[in-house]
Amino acid sequence: MADYKITCCSTADISAGHLKKLGCAFGKYHYIIDGKDYSDDLYSAITPAEFYGMIDAGAMPTTSQVTPEELCELFEPILASGEDVLHIEFSSGLSGGWQSALAAQKLMRQKYPGRKVYVVDSLAASSGYGLLVDKAAELKAGGMGIDELKKWVEDNRLRLKHWFFATNLAHFKRGGRVSGPAAAIGTLLNICPVMDVNSEGKLIVRRKALGRKKAIKDLFSCMCAQAEGGTGYSGKCYISHSMMDAEAAQLKAMIEETFTRLDGEVEINPIGTVIGSHTGPGTVALFFFASDERGL
Repeated sequence: MADYKITCCSTADISAGHLKKLGCAFGKYHYIIDGKDYSDDLYSAITPAEFYGMIDAGAMPTTSQVTPEELCELFEPILASGEDVLHIEFSSGLSGGWQSALAAQKLMRQKYPGRKVYVVDSLAASSGYGLLVDKAAELKAGGMGIDELKKWVEDNRLRLKHWFFATNLAHFKRGGRVSGPAAAIGTLLNICPVMDVNSEGKLIVRRKALGRKKAIKDLFSCMCAQAEGGTGYSGKCYISHSMMDAEAAQLKAMIEETFTRLDGEVEINPIGTVIGSHTGPGTVALFFFASDERGL
């Protein structure tokens, strides 16, 4: 049986060092500021404070997906070395990167007909996508073959829960996630939309919390109610945020005090430049596995 590599993209919002430890190479999405194109290198060339500082200063970044050519460059060295590829891609409900991945898959299968090139839609975002990649790497390290692992990811990706809240609605308004009037009223009344990612991999506003303290409690309550095994949850838990260090640390402490069987500490990551271009500063997100699948 041929060995294989897991690959993903930078929108997984975990560190480059973490991905290196997992043995996962990643493709880079892009963000554009003042007409200049930058690769999302997981904060290797810029810090989160610098990136979000530019937004606070008035920059309005846009983003572009990873291209088929870039993914071919990611896959080809692996295939040329005699290994197969299992690529887990950013949610098709949030980006056209999925189509790029399918195009790259077709090209590489033509060039390397003896190799397996699998592409799986994560239906996940930010460090939730990262958590799915981490779990896949764990199963691979435990001896799971590429065909079985591909099926496991497809069968279990909707058990990965995403819960977000936002305190800055300007960028959600710009992306069409929140209407203009709702953003204006929400900002005035200090309302924080509480969102998740649905079964189609799309970001959906589920309810509204009055203030960030209530929003933090709301995310925590979601985990208490939905985590696999309840407060006996023994999997991993990730948090990502955009310049909300205190709030992320508070949520982490609440979770670790209640969920005493977690697989390691709650991992906190900054929301990356691509997703952060659409959220701006002021977002906190929580990710964990549940027994039930996400709905619409």
